[in-house]
Amino acid sequence: MPVIASHTLVSRQLSQAELNAICAKHDRLWSSKPGGARAVLAWMDISGLDLRGKNLCDADLTGTMMRDCRMQGVKLDHASLFGADLQGADLSDASMRRADLRGACLRNANLTGADLFEADLREGTMAAADRKFGYRRLETKSQPGEVQGAILAGANLERTRLSGVMAMRADFTDAVLKDAKLIRANLKQASMKGANLSGADLSGADLAGADLQDAVLVGAKTQSWNVMDANMTGVLTDEPAGKTAGAKPYQAMIQDHARWCETGGKAGSPSVFDGADLRKLESIRGFNLTALSAKGAVFYGLDMEGVQLQGAHLDGADLRNCNLRRADLRGAKLKGAKLSGSDLRDAQMGPLLLGGDRVLPCDMTGAILKNADLARADLRHALLVGADISRANFTGAALRQINVGGVIRIGTRGLDEVI
Repeated sequence: MPVIASHTLVSRQLSQAELNAICAKHDRLWSSKPGGARAVLAWMDISGLDLRGKNLCDADLTGTMMRDCRMQGVKLDHASLFGADLQGADLSDASMRRADLRGACLRNANLTGADLFEADLREGTMAAADRKFGYRRLETKSQPGEVQGAILAGANLERTRLSGVMAMRADFTDAVLKDAKLIRANLKQASMKGANLSGADLSGADLAGADLQDAVLVGAKTQSWNVMDANMTGVLTDEPAGKTAGAKPYQAMIQDHARWCETGGKAGSPSVFDGADLRKLESIRGFNLTALSAKGAVFYGLDMEGVQLQGAHLDGADLRNCNLRRADLRGAKLKGAKLSGSDLRDAQMGPLLLGGDRVLPCDMTGAILKNADLARADLRHALLVGADISRANFTGAALRQINVGGVIRIGTRGLDEVI
């Protein structure tokens, strides 16, 4: 096989004014206004320039030099970024859905909260036709396909293709990596604390020394992976967590408790589910489970829409990715509960009236509500002291007399009027 020659490309550097003019024409094209033109920035050097909030959907940024660019909130959906150099760029909260990032260099880039749904970050190499060798590799100043040291905390990487990616020491804390392809990915010493890797393919991936504390690996493929010296504390897998449904007849017990609630104690009986793994129930939609005791229980992924859990004891329970839409959680105890990624839209989480002037608030002290959706929820009097509500959505929620002292609120929406 002949040795392939290499060729180094020289990029033309643009000024901020030239870049602004190109972006303006692209936006006009996108808005179907006259005078528009697609942004073609292939092989250009725009390093250090400002692209914050710009619309570059479907733009051609092949091989573009974009080091240290300010790109917070930029829109790059379906854009071609093949072989682009994004080292040190700030892409926090950027939208890059289905973008082509094959061979792109994201070393030390900040992609906190970015949306990379179905983006392609696989390995890739630039090549050009060559009469002598057939093709020659085009060398850039960056290492293609490198994500080393990048910050992807809270990013949406669902169904993203990351096979073979070089992501040593990258930060994937709380990232959504559902059904992502990470085959043979180099994730040595990466932080994946709280990351959702359900259904992900990690076959042959190297996670030596990685931090996977509280990560979700339900349905993940892990054949031939390397997790030597990795922190696996609290990892949720397909293996039973705590007392399983096989150990006790949980389906019958939950129905008995519901019957006891519905008949005012005349039929059925109250049940205790502390430390139970209830995932096999699949759905308790609409059940009346008032005053249920399920401390430290695992509900992960259950359909609990419209469930009645007034005054329930759910301290330390795992309710991540649960459908709790329109659920009644008035007066529930949720201290230290895990609610990351849960759907709590229109939920009732206000105070439970106990008679006279006595009220019992919904207590979420120290709870984890990262990426939870609480749009239009009733949170009056709720206790969120010390809770982590990073990237949670409170748009339209009732927040009168809510206690949010000491909360962690990176990227939270809808709480500006309270905090």
